[in-house]
Amino acid sequence: MATLRLGDIAPDFEAETTLGKIHFHEWLGDSWGVLFSHPADFTPVCTTELGTVANYSKEFEKRDTKVIALSVDGLDSHLEWIKDINKTQHTTVNFPIIADAEKRIATLYDMIHPNANDHFTVRSVFIISPDKKIKLIFTYPASTGRNFDEILRVIDSLQLTADYSVATPANWKDGDDVVISPSVPDSEIPQKFPKGYQQIKPYLRMTPQPNK
Repeated sequence: MATLRLGDIAPDFEAETTLGKIHFHEWLGDSWGVLFSHPADFTPVCTTELGTVANYSKEFEKRDTKVIALSVDGLDSHLEWIKDINKTQHTTVNFPIIADAEKRIATLYDMIHPNANDHFTVRSVFIISPDKKIKLIFTYPASTGRNFDEILRVIDSLQLTADYSVATPANWKDGDDVVISPSVPDSEIPQKFPKGYQQIKPYLRMTPQPNK
C-alpha cells in the first residue's frame, strides 16, 4: 500500500483485541482516535508507554479521544503482558490492544520499516479525526519512548483549529494566545475574535484562545 499521508482516510479494518473484536471505524464512532504501535510485547519502553496511556485515560476522555494500541504479537501474549504493565506501572490498562501477529494491520498502516527492522513495527502514532481522516503522523525509533504530553497538546491544537479560524504557534499549549489565520481579513476580526488581537506583522496577528 502507498504511504499514508495527512488528510487520507484512515484505513478501516476488523481485528481481535484484548477487549474483543472491533470494526475500527465503527469503534471510533464520532470520537477522535489515537492508534499507536509497539515493536513487540514484553519490551521495556513499550511497557512504560502503555502504562502512561492508561494513567492518562481521563485526559483522553476529556478530549473525547479513544486510544488503541497495536503489537505484532498474539492475543494471549497481550493479555499476559497487560498483567506486567499493570503491576510495574501501577495502573489498569483499560483500552484495547490489537493482536496483529500476521502483520496485516501493521502493513496496512505502513508501520514496518525494513531499514529499521523488518520484523517489528516502528513506534507509529496516528491521530484520527471524527470524519476518519488522518490529522497527524508521528514515527519514533524503537529506542525512544513517546511523549504523550505532546500528543495531548497536538490533540488540543487540532480540536481548537477545527472549530476556529486559527493556528497554534511554536510551543503553544492550551490557554496560550493563538495565530489568526491569514484567510481572515482584518475587517472580520472584531466579529470573529471579540477578545481583541495584536498585529505584529500584517501576516502575524495574535489573539487570545477563543474557546477559553
